[in-house]
Amino acid sequence: MIVGLTGGIGSGKSTVARAFGERGIPWIDADDVAREIVAPGEPALEAIRQRHGEAMLHDDGVLNRAALRELIFQQPEERTWLESETHPRVRERILTHLERMQREGAPYVLLVSPLLFESGQDALVDFTVVIDIPEDLQLSRTLARDEVSETQVRAILAAQMPREERRARADALIDNSQDTAHMREQVAKLDAHLRSAPR
Repeated sequence: MIVGLTGGIGSGKSTVARAFGERGIPWIDADDVAREIVAPGEPALEAIRQRHGEAMLHDDGVLNRAALRELIFQQPEERTWLESETHPRVRERILTHLERMQREGAPYVLLVSPLLFESGQDALVDFTVVIDIPEDLQLSRTLARDEVSETQVRAILAAQMPREERRARADALIDNSQDTAHMREQVAKLDAHLRSAPR
């Protein structure tokens, strides 16, 4: 079984995934895959360079993520172009990783993806888990964690699926607005449920 784990920016997806990992559940992060497919030598990075020039690359040939992020929030049509270049490649690479993990015999595997619903990756999973926190907490946690402006965080929040819609599409919710112990308790219950679910 493939379980999709999602949530808005700052909701704690990696922290929750690690809590599942401690219980023996393997996981793959779509953000890591998205970084893989724009590494030097990858076709997606070359497509970005051809469209936007060397300004999108650091001196060592690695993608300048900050410059690209700024560009796509200023020009929504460039975001659409970028997604058309990267989403199919991310999906293909995710499937390769998931197939490998499934062969390793875990009771289920996790696909951690911030854009699980928006990118259509929910079609790859059998069960969806949404990590839920209030929007003001998303904002404060992201500002504390990342070197980004409040304007940029609000733009990211606006680009993501609204909280209520995400909640409505979830098969299960994890409330991550309190302490780690509270989150781990929910992970333990959900893990027990998923292990006993019919395949």
